[in-house]
Formats: sequence, structure tokens, C-alpha cells
Amino acid sequence: MKKHAAEAPKPASKLGFFALIAIVVGSMLGGGVYSLPQNTSLHSAVGPIIIAWLIAGFGVYFIANSFRILSDIRPDLKSGVYMYAREGFGPFIGFVVAWGYWLMTAFGNVAFAVILMDAMNYIFPGKFTGGNNLNSIIFGSILIWLYYFLVLRGIKTASFINMVGTMSNLIPLTLFIIIMLFFFKFSHFTENFWGHSAPAPSEDLGSIPKQIMSPMLVALWCFIGVEGAVVLSGRAKNPADVGKATLIGFLVVLTIYILLSILPFGFMAQHEIAEVPNPSTAGVLGKAVGNWGQWLMNIGLMISVLVGWLSWTLLCAEVPMAAAQNGTFPSLFAKQNKNQTPSFSLLVSSIIMQAAMLLVYFSNNAWQTMLSISSLIMLPAYLGTTLFLFKLCTQKEYEKYAKKGKTLAYLSGLIGFLFGLFMFYAGGIQYVVMVPVLLALGIPVFIWSRWEKRDGAPIFQKVEVLYLLILLLLAIAGIISVWGGWVKL
Repeated sequence: MKKHAAEAPKPASKLGFFALIAIVVGSMLGGGVYSLPQNTSLHSAVGPIIIAWLIAGFGVYFIANSFRILSDIRPDLKSGVYMYAREGFGPFIGFVVAWGYWLMTAFGNVAFAVILMDAMNYIFPGKFTGGNNLNSIIFGSILIWLYYFLVLRGIKTASFINMVGTMSNLIPLTLFIIIMLFFFKFSHFTENFWGHSAPAPSEDLGSIPKQIMSPMLVALWCFIGVEGAVVLSGRAKNPADVGKATLIGFLVVLTIYILLSILPFGFMAQHEIAEVPNPSTAGVLGKAVGNWGQWLMNIGLMISVLVGWLSWTLLCAEVPMAAAQNGTFPSLFAKQNKNQTPSFSLLVSSIIMQAAMLLVYFSNNAWQTMLSISSLIMLPAYLGTTLFLFKLCTQKEYEKYAKKGKTLAYLSGLIGFLFGLFMFYAGGIQYVVMVPVLLALGIPVFIWSRWEKRDGAPIFQKVEVLYLLILLLLAIAGIISVWGGWVKL
């Protein structure tokens, strides 16, 4: 394969243990965390909310643990989000996972831009309405290219800024939790715990399962990014740190999510929290301490989004480069500059972000649309990873790489895979039908990468022809369902 690298590259920048944790935490703690009180309490009392978080945490734990186990026993598979699927199910499936994950990081950054502009509208009322007016598009586009030039300076520089930014992001969230604990009253917390003790019958929140499902949808998407350290595993100083960073980052974020969601119930009633405008942490804290609390949370939101945006820009550039180095993406994507940054991959990623940024101008609900599509299109990466681990265990290949831990690995792969399917179910049919359409757009890129090899082998192996036909049929069905009006985006 032809190399596209600078003539005199510097030694590769490596990420330490705390930098990897910061990437995991920064990737998951996006701007949506500041709206958790209202989002989770909209149709649910505190009891069902707790159950929803425990169920979501249980399922995502096995997904996170699958990444941890595979990074420990197969450290040779760099940027494992893509490599695990390729190793287990062939080049085409590996490409589909890498392509979907890459699009997710690009679309996710555009979702960050939308919510950031929405937060700025609090400071400059009427200037950034909806997060997708003309001012929002211009300012968001400027930020896309500022991040491009920042990451172009090198992964080490960007990851240091990400680590500092993640710590800065945790400050307002920690203050919110501390202040809520100060105002917390247990008697208030347990009042109407299950949503069936409201003063008026019309305020009854319905069955427990129904109340659990409502915040479950929010909870599931909050964990997107748990694989961040694995994506950058090729940059880790010590490969053994990748798995530990993934698990620690997951537990830190799960704790923050639960506290942000339930502590306001010790201070306000469910219907009061549900009516607080987003970012609801600002409204809740403002009611407790005054205007400075609202300002603190809105500034925290902007820091959170900017940090998350940087984390995802790092991931966005890394995935196609890793895929190109192994021949699944065209070799041009492997090009690096003197700072060991995947420069061509970063450039194309930024162009995709810019195009998507222009498209949100025409969207009625830009944030929800970008968030939902970007969340669903990366699920093949979770399914591919967990199924690969399950395959290693069932085909007795696990013993080649590790002498113990097979039972936990088996359970992690199986439960993680089933939970990934559940996430598809919870995503909404209007967005699910778009996933095969977007994945099918990458087929010409896969053909290009296979043609580059010129090794005489067919572009698609026999089983891959079947995969291709299934993907194309699903994509056509998705287009027809939207075009015919059966499914509305």
C-alpha cells in the first residue's frame, strides 16, 4: 500500500492514562448533560428514573466491558471500534462499521454546534434562535475550522487541551451536585416517588414500565462515547491503560448522570422540574441560588460542548486513518503531517461537518435530528465489537489470548450485543430507516480501497455479496418509506 506521510515526521505523540480517561469522560459528557433534570423527569417520577439509569448502566457496562476486555487481550487491534468488526467478520463489515462510526463523529460534532448556538442565545437573546439560524450557521462553521487547525497542530496538543477542558467542565457540574445536596430534603425526595401520589388524578404519570421507558431513551444516548479511549488506543503510551480508562470513565459519568437526574427531586416537585426550560440545570440552580446559578450552568454548557467537540474531532480524524493504514479505506486517508496528525482524514471530516452544518439550516428540529441519526449510525460499531467478543468465546479462540476471565467475556459479549439491539429498538423508526441509507453511501469508497490493492482478489467475497445485497435492499426500503411518506423525519 502506498504511504502518504510527511518526509520527516516527529515521534508519534502518546496519550497517558489520565488523558485517556479525559477523552472517555469528555466524549460522553456532551451538552445534553445540562438538560438531564428536565429530560428525564418529563414523564417520570424519581423511582422509575433511578430504575431507568440502572438498566441503562447495566447494559452499557457490558458494552464498555467488551471494549475493555478486547483492548486487553487484543492490543494488536488498534482503533478497535473498527478493527474488531473487521477481524471477526471480514473487510466489508469492518468498512461498514468504520464508515458509520466516522459519519457519527462528524454528525455528532454538528449536533454540538447546534446546542452551543442555542446556549449562546441565552447570552445574546434572539441572535442564535433555534441554534440553526444564519448567525448560528456562520459561527458554527467558524468553529469547525478552528478545531481543524487546532487538531492539525498535533494529537498531543489537542488532548492536553481536552484534559484541561474536561476538568473545567466538571467544576460547574460538581457545584450543581453540591448545592443540590445542600438543599436536598429526603421527605420531598420520597414524595410521589412512583408518580402515583400526585395531588390531582390528572397528574398521575402512568404505569411504572411506561415511566421507565421515557428516561431510558435519554439515558441510552448519554453513554455514546464510552469507546473513546479504544478508538485512540494506537496513541496510548501503555496499551494496558486503555481498558482501565474506559471502565473508570464509564463509572464516573454514570455517577454524574444519576446524581444530576435525581437530586433536584429533593428540592422541587416532578411537574416543576419537567417545566424548567433547557438547559434545565440552569433553571433548577437559578431557583435555588439566583441568576448567578443560571449563568454558571450556561457557561458550563458551552465549555462542555466545546470539550466534547474537541474529543469527537480527535476521534473523527483517527478512525479513517486507522482504516486506511490497514487497507479498508483508500490509502490517501492514511496521510499524516509532521505532527503525526491524520491531515487528509481531518480535512475530509471537516468538509463533511461543514456540509452537514449547512443542511441543519433547513431543519425544523436540528438538534434532535442530528443527535438521533448520529447515535443510531454508530450502533453497528457496538454490535460488531460485542459480537466479535462473543464469537471468540463460543469458538474457543479466547483461550489463545487469555487464560482467565472467559465467563465474564462471554456474558459481556452476549448481553452487550442484545442491549445494542435494544438501543436500535428504542431509537425510533423514523431515524432507524436512515441508517442503511447512510451506510450504503460508503460503498463506492470501499470499492475504491479494494481496487487500490490490485491483488487479483474479488472486491467482494461470496458472503460479502450477501451482506452487500442486504444493505442495498434495506437502503432502498428506507428511501421508499421516507419518499412515500410512510416515515417522517
